[in-house]
Amino acid sequence: MELLPNGLTLNLAEGEFPLSTDSMVLSGFVKLPKNARVLDLGSGCGTLGLLLCASDGSCLVTGVELSGRAHLSALDNIRRNNLDARMESICADLRQLPGCVNAGEFDVCVSNPPYFSGGPASRISPAARREDTCTPAELFRAAARALKYGGDFYLVHRPERLAELIARGAEEKLEAKRLCLIRHREGAPVSLIAVQFRKGAKPGLCWEEHALYDAQGDPTPYYQRIYHLPISYQEA
Repeated sequence: MELLPNGLTLNLAEGEFPLSTDSMVLSGFVKLPKNARVLDLGSGCGTLGLLLCASDGSCLVTGVELSGRAHLSALDNIRRNNLDARMESICADLRQLPGCVNAGEFDVCVSNPPYFSGGPASRISPAARREDTCTPAELFRAAARALKYGGDFYLVHRPERLAELIARGAEEKLEAKRLCLIRHREGAPVSLIAVQFRKGAKPGLCWEEHALYDAQGDPTPYYQRIYHLPISYQEA
């Protein structure tokens, strides 16, 4: 059982993907409008939805998850946290979105997708590592269909895939607007990126960067903020 902000909890079924830094980075990067309708593409056990509901009291989250076991775990997490009025999980293939959600229904889409186009599957959750059932092209197509004009798509990914992600977004008229570069430690190579795309936006990208740990190996204020810990000193 994982403890989340504001008294929420995350219960993971055996073999499901654990709470990760990726999810914490993405949930801290997302900016929700008031009363946002949010679609989580590849929602797993409901981790991102729970984190967003914990930090925003007005959002409504729909998760779409292919794995039946993860979907059942998400339903259990929704019940445990008394979020039935604000969260739902749909067991479906995001490549078939028109069959389960309405086009243009959502203000925001989020996703923590598989990162790799090849290589070994994850021992924890086979679909969580490799793009066998969720390529970037399919992911952006689903987000573009679901979003309202002017809506935002947020995702977390590997830095070496950035050019491909921007190109795939442009194909679906999703313009990259914000980029966050994450380093595991100050001075280390970038290990993770979070990107915000906006449907129908004009070109123009701003960026920021953060480290999870300082040069001495201590958690930075950024780490403390995304994990909702007391911040002991000010971030530069």
